[in-house]
Amino acid sequence: MRHPLDRPIWSALAARHAAFAEGNALALRYAPDIHPFACGRDDGPESMQALAALAAPGDTQVFLQADEIVPPQGFVVSVVTEGVQMVADGPVAAVEDDRIRRLGDADAADMLELAMLTKPGPFTMRALALGDFWGIRDQGRLVAMSGERLKVAGMTEVSGVCTHPDFRGLGLGKLMTRFAAAQVSASGEQPFLHTYASNTAAIALYERIGFRTRTRMHVSVMTRLG
Repeated sequence: MRHPLDRPIWSALAARHAAFAEGNALALRYAPDIHPFACGRDDGPESMQALAALAAPGDTQVFLQADEIVPPQGFVVSVVTEGVQMVADGPVAAVEDDRIRRLGDADAADMLELAMLTKPGPFTMRALALGDFWGIRDQGRLVAMSGERLKVAGMTEVSGVCTHPDFRGLGLGKLMTRFAAAQVSASGEQPFLHTYASNTAAIALYERIGFRTRTRMHVSVMTRLG
């Protein structure tokens, strides 16, 4: 049996994130205003046909899985790269820092602005629908954040970790990663995360926090042709 993290998008949408899913038993995607992630049940022709049918002309979708990604017919691929999937070896110790606050709907615009500036990965105004987020403000400006994204059985992804360029070098990225991972651990779940395979500095940082690489992942960004 395949590990649920081999196709984390499918595993999330088919279960804990089913309320945000569009599709059927062969292919699923998040509602576009929540996230551009999509995934087929497998790479068979029926799943690929169902996956293609989910996208309207001009729609861009992001794919993330351990298996090599097969573009559905009618899609043009704009990004193909390799990532790594990392899991926490054990519970992450609690982090105490009075600067960290839970973020809510009133913070969504600031969260999107920070994400657009730092590009931690796909992000939308409705990212908060997928899980909790936390952040640090300096004189009212959101300067660092982290949160939760994909949720599968017994596991939650740490995602959206970013720091404003003016505040880099202060350890805020490590702090926010540890904080989010500790929150996941405190809930009784195992934290996991993704980063690009080329981002050796991030991988080394996550290893120091207590994560280990589970597997290489394929990442593709595709747009449905008209």
